[in-house]
Amino acid sequence: MTDFRATSLVLCLALAACAPESENLDQTGASPTLPDQADSFLPAMNIATPEGWDGDLPTVPEGFTITAIAEDLKIPRQTIVLPNGDILVAEGTGGNAPQLRPKDIIAGLIKSEGKSSVEGGDRITLLRDEDGDGQTDLQTVLIDGLDAPYGLALIGSDLYVANQGNLMRFPYTEGATRIDSPGEEVTALPARINHHWTKAMTASPDGSRLYVGIGSNSNVGERGMDVEEDRAVIWEIDPETGASRIFASGLRNPTDLAFNPWTNGLWAVVNERDELGPELVPDYLTSVREGGFYGWPYSYWGQNIDPRIRPQRPDLVRSAIAPDYALGSHVAALGLSFATDGGFGGRFAEGAFVGQHGSWNRSDLAGYNVVFVPFRNGRPAGDPIEFVSGFLEDGHARGRPVGVTFDAERGALLVADDVSNTVWRIAPTTPRPTPAGRETEPETSE
Repeated sequence: MTDFRATSLVLCLALAACAPESENLDQTGASPTLPDQADSFLPAMNIATPEGWDGDLPTVPEGFTITAIAEDLKIPRQTIVLPNGDILVAEGTGGNAPQLRPKDIIAGLIKSEGKSSVEGGDRITLLRDEDGDGQTDLQTVLIDGLDAPYGLALIGSDLYVANQGNLMRFPYTEGATRIDSPGEEVTALPARINHHWTKAMTASPDGSRLYVGIGSNSNVGERGMDVEEDRAVIWEIDPETGASRIFASGLRNPTDLAFNPWTNGLWAVVNERDELGPELVPDYLTSVREGGFYGWPYSYWGQNIDPRIRPQRPDLVRSAIAPDYALGSHVAALGLSFATDGGFGGRFAEGAFVGQHGSWNRSDLAGYNVVFVPFRNGRPAGDPIEFVSGFLEDGHARGRPVGVTFDAERGALLVADDVSNTVWRIAPTTPRPTPAGRETEPETSE
């Protein structure tokens, strides 16, 4: 670190120390406590600097085992499991938004201290378990030369990749270990400025539509609303033609999407706005209604007005939908996957796993874990349960969770970690029975 950078960071932290302290409020569930808005030159800033695992492992509940199934990746973000059990990992980092204000420069310095020093791979890596023991026997690059890939989806024999600036389609053959085709652009995705660059993606259960999350170009409209056209929205896309429409709006940064297996409705995790205080605004997990407006930038958590945006839009605020479930302020939820086919059983039978990347703008660190949100009858029902922890140690980050994928067929949860550049696999120490209808044929000897 240069002397200038070190001095700047010390000054940043000193200024941020004058900001309001966290109050440790109850901010999870359907009715989070929302304090008064704080007004300070700088938000409180604190980020866990990378340290690495040094042979240790994250912590999982009793009865579960965690193993690293891929290492030495290049900023792993999201994963999917293919029908044959192969795992695809999107690797990359994007965004090039100019910093407008002194506080943006300061925030950028702070956030940079929590990142891996590895450059993003701009690629898709394939992991294969050839003998069914849960460990990776083959780790190889499937596609390279991409542009900050994030969302992944397989529909039939077409593999869709959401880069930061376009949606690409690649031909896929089951068992392939390399795709050399340049692919075909399905449609361009909003890429101007790219303050929030990630493009989360999921396919509808019938494969007829793709849904892509497109984050805002600012914290709360400070660049002007003209650059927010087609931002802070979820697009619905016809994968055959590329035709698109806005499915829902007012979602500041929808970082992962998934279909609820009990209702077949679209759900999202969303990162909310900053600079209203350490306990505002809670990031959230929510169902996404077609045509729904979720507040950004004019209001949060329903009709709570954000006075920083001018002019106001009371007509939109009146229609703003309150999210279903608060995850806590600034936890930075980046991963979402539902437990299907009975999940892990017991208290982890029905619900959603959420990867929480961790805070940078509050004095008490929040997130840096994977939580399980219990569901009942297709809706959140109960307090979140910490499922994977140990990412923090004495203010340092051994890792930071991003995407999570529940693999029902093999009874495992995958967690991408973009600080240690690892994919973790969590499974019961004693595997549960194969889900009904998915029994495997017994092996036969030659």
